[in-house]
Amino acid sequence: MLPMALTSPGRTLSVLALGSHPDDIELGAGGTLLSLAESQLEVQAHYVVLTGSADRQVEARKAASAFLPGVELSITLYDLPDGRLPAAWGQVKDILEETAESRSPDLILGPSPADGHQDHRTLAEIVPTVFRDHLYLAYEIPKWDGDLARPSMYVPLSAATLRRKIELLHDCFPSQRSRPWWDDEVFSAVARLRGVECRAPYAEAFTCTKSVISLPGAANGKA
Repeated sequence: MLPMALTSPGRTLSVLALGSHPDDIELGAGGTLLSLAESQLEVQAHYVVLTGSADRQVEARKAASAFLPGVELSITLYDLPDGRLPAAWGQVKDILEETAESRSPDLILGPSPADGHQDHRTLAEIVPTVFRDHLYLAYEIPKWDGDLARPSMYVPLSAATLRRKIELLHDCFPSQRSRPWWDDEVFSAVARLRGVECRAPYAEAFTCTKSVISLPGAANGKA
């Protein structure tokens, strides 16, 4: 639930960014994070990444700070087995439950339940069972699965923001440079296509299965 007054001056926006792997968050929502950091909003962000070797966790920490410069940021990293999160369903659930005990974010950024990767899909399916009254925007990640869907929400990006996103992806995640889809053309093409869909130069796209608009001063359905 995201009140319309959320973006008013002086209001702090609490963001929870969830990833199955280091680089998921930045691939799917890196431009959005950069835009939040550059906005006039007061932002608090918490990163949770479920898998990753020690080297990959170093990358994750560097990326979180780079994509959210100047933002109050906390990071929690785990080393669950990469590629095996469906078998670790209970552990993923416990991690999200523990996160929910200490945080009630205004906005959650995480993977899509329609994602072709089993780790992404597992995390996405569990999120709404824990965070039931929160705005959950599911990001998309280009890959060989061909699972890009029809999005329902967009965050327009300037050309400068997209360039910065791509620069940081290369700088923060050197371990991924050998992947056949890890290149400027892929990142730019997806962002340009999503930009066309929302009449912007570039954009990141998300799916949202449910959202609630609370109007300030209204009864909001309460008797």
